[in-house]
Amino acid sequence: MTEFAFTCTGVRADPYAAGPTLVFRLRITAAGGARVHAIALRCQIRIEPARRGYGPAEAEGLADLFGERSRWGNTLQPVQFAQVSVMVPSFTGETETDLVVPCTYDMDIAATRYFEALAEGEVPLLMLFSGTAFTGDAGFRVEPVPWDREAAYRMPVAVWREMVEQHFPGCGWLRLPRDTMDELLAFRSRHALASWEATVRALLDAAAPPQPPPGDGAGNGSGNGSAAGSGAGPVRLGAILPRLTERAAP
Repeated sequence: MTEFAFTCTGVRADPYAAGPTLVFRLRITAAGGARVHAIALRCQIRIEPARRGYGPAEAEGLADLFGERSRWGNTLQPVQFAQVSVMVPSFTGETETDLVVPCTYDMDIAATRYFEALAEGEVPLLMLFSGTAFTGDAGFRVEPVPWDREAAYRMPVAVWREMVEQHFPGCGWLRLPRDTMDELLAFRSRHALASWEATVRALLDAAAPPQPPPGDGAGNGSGNGSAAGSGAGPVRLGAILPRLTERAAP
């Protein structure tokens, strides 16, 4: 059987992809300069969190994944990142190819929460390979890519942040159940709010505790009764929304 070796030589964010996408560069070597007609390659990528250190802020951000730092000796287990396939074209001896990995900014996904918690440094990744190779100088033979083929790579956190910024500049991402989204959309439509940011801000402002008027001290008992009482009543939604002259599209 042909001996294959795999090495990851780099990674970049794809600025032209429809969604967040990382492109890993793979070097594939066939021992002895063997002729390879094609490889149907599968790659599982997982995060190895125990292979790097974490600052206090990062540890706090990872608490929902791994618990308190005192428990990390048992909880800092590998996290599944992606599983992708690629068809490697014909080569002799050695070649390089791109491994395209679609990503998500869904914060309910463990890998995304892990990436988001990191402030700097590198992400320790382990790539596990399998698949089917078509080899041979005269004709071809079919052989498996051994299951023990793997490659370690440390991806810069900056590459992940660059990818996210390309598709969600200055923004976060939130997933909600369909019925909750329907209620939010109805609320936004009723109040003619121009954006989802304005919708969430209106709800947050309405839920905030009332603030006393400027200059209204706690010991001032001789002030106007209606003015003093106005700071104690509930916040009315109509008082905090901007006045719009026409309805914006939801």
